Amino acid sequence: MTILVWVSIYPLITLVFVFFGQYLLMLPLLLRTLVLTLFLVPAMVFVLLPFWTKVTKRLFKNW
Repeated sequence: MTILVWVSIYPLITLVFVFFGQYLLMLPLLLRTLVLTLFLVPAMVFVLLPFWTKVTKRLFKNW
């Protein structure tokens, strides 16, 4: 599960900073963290982790 979380969160954080990094850096640290978590946590819980869980179940089902 740790690997799934890392495989999901690392590219997501990278993409957020590529597209919105210049705007996020203008915000104070606490507000920047709030904005990031408001977006990243739901994306992880409802999109990315279910996706990667299905992928890994299919891969290991055949083993």
